Amino acid sequence: MVKPTAVTNDIRALRTQTNEMTQAELAALIGVTRQTVIAIEQGRYSPTLEMAFRIAHALGRPLEQVFHYPVEDAR
Repeated sequence: MVKPTAVTNDIRALRTQTNEMTQAELAALIGVTRQTVIAIEQGRYSPTLEMAFRIAHALGRPLEQVFHYPVEDAR
């Protein structure tokens, strides 16, 4: 069983805002399979930092608008 990642993302919402980009189109732009995009969107796979930057660039957004990581209060 794969443990879900704490990293969340808005890839699906941003794809639909970006000229209705399909998962296959995004996959082609970043050099991965459609199945990889599905896994990332569903939080079953956390992309490498380089891939995260490629996704953000393909969506025309800064990294922090695409991916989110919960930061706990350090107190």
